[in-house]
Amino acid sequence: MTGQLTTPAVLDRMACDFADHLALVTPERSLTFGELRAEVRQAAAAIAGLGVHPGDRVAIWSPNTWHWVVACLATHYAGAVLVPVNTRYTAEEATDILARTRTPLLIAMGRFLGADPVADLDRGALPALRRIVRVPVEQADGDWDDFLAGPQVAPSEVDGRAAAVRPDDVSDILFTSGTTGRSKGVLCAHRQSLSASAAWAECGRITSADRYLCINPFFHNFGYKAGILACLQTGATLIPQLTFNPEAAMHAVQEHRVTVLPGPPTIYQTLLDHPARAKYDLTSLRFAVTGAAIIPVVLIERMQSELDFDIVLTAYGLTEASGFGTMCRPEDDPVTVATTCGRPIAGFELRIDSPDETGAGEVQLHGPNVMLGYLDDPDATAATVDSDGWLHTGDIGTLDAAGNLTITDRLKDMYICGGFNVYPAEVEQVLARLDGVADAAVIGVPEPRLGEVGRAFVVRRPDADLDEKTVIAYSREHLANFKTPRSVVFLDALPRNAGGKVVKTTLREMA
Repeated sequence: MTGQLTTPAVLDRMACDFADHLALVTPERSLTFGELRAEVRQAAAAIAGLGVHPGDRVAIWSPNTWHWVVACLATHYAGAVLVPVNTRYTAEEATDILARTRTPLLIAMGRFLGADPVADLDRGALPALRRIVRVPVEQADGDWDDFLAGPQVAPSEVDGRAAAVRPDDVSDILFTSGTTGRSKGVLCAHRQSLSASAAWAECGRITSADRYLCINPFFHNFGYKAGILACLQTGATLIPQLTFNPEAAMHAVQEHRVTVLPGPPTIYQTLLDHPARAKYDLTSLRFAVTGAAIIPVVLIERMQSELDFDIVLTAYGLTEASGFGTMCRPEDDPVTVATTCGRPIAGFELRIDSPDETGAGEVQLHGPNVMLGYLDDPDATAATVDSDGWLHTGDIGTLDAAGNLTITDRLKDMYICGGFNVYPAEVEQVLARLDGVADAAVIGVPEPRLGEVGRAFVVRRPDADLDEKTVIAYSREHLANFKTPRSVVFLDALPRNAGGKVVKTTLREMA
């Protein structure tokens, strides 16, 4: 790639080189790369017209619609920083993200899945938030058109802002929960988000001939960087799906001749087992990437034999590494793909720190795509990235003779539910606020469809009248659904070591 490694520069180049090639296809509208750039420039002028300055943060709290893509690229084009917000977050969780980023503009969903969490935001805790733009999702209740028709800066100012963006400027802040229970905002630069996503696309041999069905949510690295940015840089056509519906996904594959379909293992398992699969022509499928859970070898083999994927890969990454880290390669056999996370990509070096007698130790990464740092948290940054630039992932792994990484455990006790990371400390802090709870601990337990789900171990206060239904209902009020424990075990006391820490290995044995 020539020129500046910034999102505006890439969009400008693609609008020139692929002006009439389809960039984006949704049920509502389709846009070529030339049309996409025009939409982005108009939205960027409106963003700037609302008083958003270069370096300000713009949050997007919405599912996979064409508006998300335009708003994302327009944020960058206006010189601002993107803050994706998980659509599964409660208003309480979203308020915290918006307050800490001091965002002046939120582009948010209208009613979605029958609810309107945006209406429940604590505006009193958000003094910096000047405007909420609502995009229509399930009904025509948005004001996107009014936003575009409102105040705008001149086209020359928009183009000037885009040209002024530099590769080392912060492009996005994605939030990831930490072991302390409080989420951390990860700062990444344009050069990092773009180069890492380009390396991911290269492993999958993605080109402008590909049609990419994006089921992964745009608020996640897997949807934003491995989706929007990967397609932007390769010229592949992006086809977002609002939410995962297996029959709708198969219909989209057939209608659009989809070639690329990444996702967590549950998606492929659902498609393979769906009774209507034989009705659809899925032979166009070429490339799949999965991960975020333990993957049986037979699933990889069935994806290739029954879903016709030529290439099936697995990968390992984390937000602090721009969303990436390691990845298998097209030439790897099914056993390697199913049982390892592949080799480093995107310029990363990898080492296993202080390995034990089995070769297992902490996975550490080094390279140009290690995060710039955590938002407003230099202490946490210093604790995670050492003075030599090595990122301490908190994951335990081993390397085989070929350099393939296998994750064997998690120092941070994180588990993965339906492709989403869940940090028990965050859930435990919520449970601790429930009247009647004296002590609580959470672990992940296997679940066939989602990979892992939470199980809470709760110690009641004396005379407390708590049951499983009450604990789960309280959790749902304060946490995203993937973080909410699915079961509760009541104990007289939690097992603790001499230092007073909960012994989660004992809880796992009890589970």
